[in-house]
This record gives sequence, structure tokens and C-alpha cells, in this order.
Amino acid sequence: MMAENRRIKGSEVILKALEAEGVDTVFGYPGGGIMPFYDDLYRYGDKIRHILVRHEQAAVHAAEGYARSSGRTGVCVATAGPGATNFVTGIADAMMDSTPIVCITAQVQKEGLGAASFQEADIISITLPITKWNYEVTSADEIAPALAKAFRIAASGRPGPVLVSITKNAQTEETDFAYSKEDSSPAPLEAGLSDCIDKAVQMINASARPLVIAGQGVMISEAEKALDALVRTAGLPVATTMMGLSCVSSDHPNYVGCVGMHGSHAPNRMTQEADLIVAVGMRFSDRVTGNPAGYAPKAKIIHIEIDPAEIGKSVRVDLPIVGDAREVLEEILRRGVTGSERGPWWEMAREIAAKESRMLTSVQLSPANGLTMASVVERISMHVGNDKIVVTDVGQNQMFAARFSHFRSSRSWVSSGGLGTMGYGLPAAIGAKAANPERDVVVFMGDGGFQMNMQELGTLLQTGLAVKMVLMNNSWLGMVRQWQELFYDRRYSFTHLDNPDFQKIASAYDIPSARVTSPDMLDEAVDRMMTTDGPFLLEACTIPEENIFPMIPAGATIDHIFIDKDFTQI
Repeated sequence: MMAENRRIKGSEVILKALEAEGVDTVFGYPGGGIMPFYDDLYRYGDKIRHILVRHEQAAVHAAEGYARSSGRTGVCVATAGPGATNFVTGIADAMMDSTPIVCITAQVQKEGLGAASFQEADIISITLPITKWNYEVTSADEIAPALAKAFRIAASGRPGPVLVSITKNAQTEETDFAYSKEDSSPAPLEAGLSDCIDKAVQMINASARPLVIAGQGVMISEAEKALDALVRTAGLPVATTMMGLSCVSSDHPNYVGCVGMHGSHAPNRMTQEADLIVAVGMRFSDRVTGNPAGYAPKAKIIHIEIDPAEIGKSVRVDLPIVGDAREVLEEILRRGVTGSERGPWWEMAREIAAKESRMLTSVQLSPANGLTMASVVERISMHVGNDKIVVTDVGQNQMFAARFSHFRSSRSWVSSGGLGTMGYGLPAAIGAKAANPERDVVVFMGDGGFQMNMQELGTLLQTGLAVKMVLMNNSWLGMVRQWQELFYDRRYSFTHLDNPDFQKIASAYDIPSARVTSPDMLDEAVDRMMTTDGPFLLEACTIPEENIFPMIPAGATIDHIFIDKDFTQI
């Protein structure tokens, strides 16, 4: 309980609530409806840092990047009307990717609600399907309990976005301040799960061809150590989803790669040959399963997931275990899971990985092919090391970054998964750097996605945050162009981009930059980027028609994975 002996305005209640929740950074944009809050924020500069973005959508993505890279709840603030509605894309993104953020928006005076007042928008109805919870505050007395509930709901269970809309009169009214934080720690495992966990141990011990697939839920529940102990103790191969990248270190002896539409060949093939899949903190999205009717046809499936709505939604599950991933894995370990050699199973994985390296990876990285996205990501990964935070936009740049980046520590991968939001990368990188000032943050972007939110160069100009930006410029909307090439007989309908001079744009924002056009220019440019204080833009003019492989066609089963435009299979 936190209490005050004096009456204070509702706008200050918001700030004291943020302070009580341990919030050190908010991302926002002022306006008329939220002005009382910003007036009080003027006096809180030594307690709460405010980062002024250039568009409200960027504020939400920055809060997402902050949350995903730190494990803390992100906070963003906007005014009423268009300020609030500009939050919508970011909120939908956070909902799909289980990202805990608290969105605070202004609303018109209580007496003006429903009267089409200036800058009135029914943000509660608009965001109802894309929030875990939302609420409209109309009096100062409601602010503290509403925000306490918001922070608890955002972070508990399966995390996600919440929105609190606060009328202007509620911000200016006075109230007695008292604040009680609500507990968001996971509930203990239900007693009825004991038999399920015993069954899981039996299934793991009896399996000859097991595969663990770890999703982002491993990081959300801080289950990395428990997962590591399980796969080492039982000798289990472990793969990750794209959203689960970095929950297992890239050099882990049991790590076999990333599954999914553009994942590595070995774990995808293992999925189809496994006799047991242990899915931890993942939701079997269509980008992981392909056609679910042909997914893992030989496997029994154990699904460990905190959200019961996700179990059985996409694929059949033989043993559902609803609970916090860390607690479930720790309990499985306590129940006597044992190791096994499984030599033929590991040998199959190694053989497939070696074929992929020879037939695909070496081709993607060959200097003879010019400056490729693959070579840019691989060279930066080697130069910067595995302790960096990798942020991406959406498209080919994202998939090449997932394929060629390497990770040593958890929460080192920040990307838009379920919604696939172009324009996500730059603001999310700003949030990640704000949360992790001691770590290198590198964001990979395509020329299409970058231009959707490149106004956030202004945020970097004002804050000086040392975000290292890698712009892969091929003058195409690359992922759409790839699909047009492979499945639409090269009908490149409105996917070519006539781009501006990005070097001049960086210069206009007083941000150092470099442009590279060939592989032999990369090392010097990357070194300059990483040794320059503050932000830096590295523009890599990559070959125009590079494709990202492996690939599973949409609607096909994993068995149809191929490695080139001729649909060659390994």
C-alpha cells in the first residue's frame, strides 16, 4: 500500500501509480486531452524518463521492444481521438505476440462523451477485441485501482496489452491517493496435473525420436534454466519457434534450429519423423505447422501452455498440461526423467543439417552472388558477437536475420510474429535500447518497412540512443516479390520501390551513415558502425531478387519444404 496525506489531481495519480509499479520509461506523444498528465510529468523528469516518439504507433512498438527485451511491462501514452486510434496497430501486434504493455490514452470530458466532441473516439469499443482488458476512467477516484488492475492483467498468465482511457476531467479532479499493487505472479500448479506430469515423464523416457519445440513462453515464464536442464538430462533435441529464438543459446549442444515456414531443414524434418513432440510455451501457429492436417503425423504431442484456449486449437494434442512453463518443466525434472542415447535420431539430424549447409547455406553466403542479405546478417553477427539484441522489421530481412543471427543469452530477439507488422523494427529497437543501455542493439530492416516509420530517426536525433540500423535496400517489397516470383508467374504487381537517398535522409537527422554495395565493403562499414557513438545507419544495397529459403508453401505440409526456386528438396 502506498498512500499520501494530501489530495492530488488525477494526472499526478497516474504518475504516482507508474512510480509504484517501478516504471522508469514511458513512450508517448502529447496532445490536448492528455495535457494535464504531461504538465505533471514536467516535474517528474528525475523519476520517469519520457521518450518523445514522432508517431503514436511507434510509441506502442517501442513499449513492445522495451517489454520483450527486458521482461518488464512497457508503457505508452497518447492523447484522445487520433492519438488513441494510432495505437491500434501496435496493440493488435502486442496481443498476437503476448507482449505485456499498458496503454494510457486520454478521452474527452465526461460530459462530452457520446456527443461527437472534438477528438472523441470510442477507443474502448475499438480496442475491445485486441486487448486483454480495457477500461474507461471517468473520475479521479478510479485511476489508481484501474491502473493497478491494468498492470496485473498485462503481466499475468499469458501476457498482453491493456488499455486505460482517462477522461480529461478525471485528470484535473482531485482525489485522495492510495495505491495497492496487485499480484501478477503465476498461480501454483493445480493438484490435478500430477498424473499428467507423471504421464509426460513416461512418454519422454519411452520415446526413441523426441523433439522439444520451445516458444516465447519459455522466456515469459523464465523457464530457460529448466528447459536447459530437461534437454540435457534426457538427451532431447530442442528447436525453437521464430518467437522463441534466443531462449536456447545458438551453440547449445542439443539445439537443432528454428522450425517453421522459413526454418531450418533438420528440425522441420524431425517434426515429421518424431514419435514425441514436447511443445513448451508455443501455440502451433500456421507458420509453424503448415497444413495442420499433415503436421507431425507420427508423433504423440505433449503441449505445455499457460493459455488453455491454445491447446487443441490448431493441432491434436495427446497430453495437454495447462500451467506456467517453468513450474511444469521443473516438476517433470523432479519426477525422474531419464536420459537416452538415441544415436540414430541424432545422426539423422546431423546428416540433414550437413546437407542444408552444403546445398543452401554455402550458396547464400557465397561472395560470388554479390551482396546478399544473408551475407550482411552473417558478417554483422560474426563482427558484433552473440551478446547483442537483434531487432527486425518484417519480411525477408526478418527471416534472414532469424536464420543467420546467433544468440548467447535470452531475450535477445525482438520481432513482430503473429501480426507481421511492417514498420515495427525501428521503434521496437528504440524501446529495446532504452531498456538495455549496456547492450548492443542492431535492427535489420527492409527499405519498405523502414519507410513506414522512418520518422523515428527524429526520436534517435533527440535521444541519442545508440541504435545500430542495418537497412537492406533491394528496391523491392522483397517477401511479396518472392511469392510473386514463385507462385504468381513473376507478375510483380506494385512491389518495386523507387526509393529516396537514404544517406541524405540520415544526414538530415544528423545521424552518421554508410552505404555498401559489395561484400568487400562490409567489414570496414560494420566496424565503423559499431565504433561510432550514438545511432548509425548502415545501408546495404543488396541484390534485387534474392529469395529466403528454406520455404514451406502456404497451405502445404512441412513435407513440401524446398531450398530454391526450382522447388528442390533435400
